[in-house]
Amino acid sequence: NVPEDQADKLLLASWGLPKAVLEKYHSLGVVQMFEWQAECLMLGQVLEGKNLVYSAPTSAGKTLVAELLILKRVLETRKKALLILPFVSVAKEKKSYLQ
Repeated sequence: NVPEDQADKLLLASWGLPKAVLEKYHSLGVVQMFEWQAECLMLGQVLEGKNLVYSAPTSAGKTLVAELLILKRVLETRKKALLILPFVSVAKEKKSYLQ
């Protein structure tokens, strides 16, 4: 569980994302994460580029964790990222709002 003193980590706004990115997530109804998502982001050196393997049921929110990791990394390092998705429909959806 997320420690009480780090409960603000559940809010997307506390992860240093640009205002435009936060506004897009908010327009989609995503204002905060589940505890397990925040825990993934706070594990070890994940935010510094170390590997993360996690598993959750379909529609549980796995993609959000990956998106946040990618967005933070791209914005901080100014390097490109490759996001591989399992279905064309998901790829089209992500393309439309990540642009």
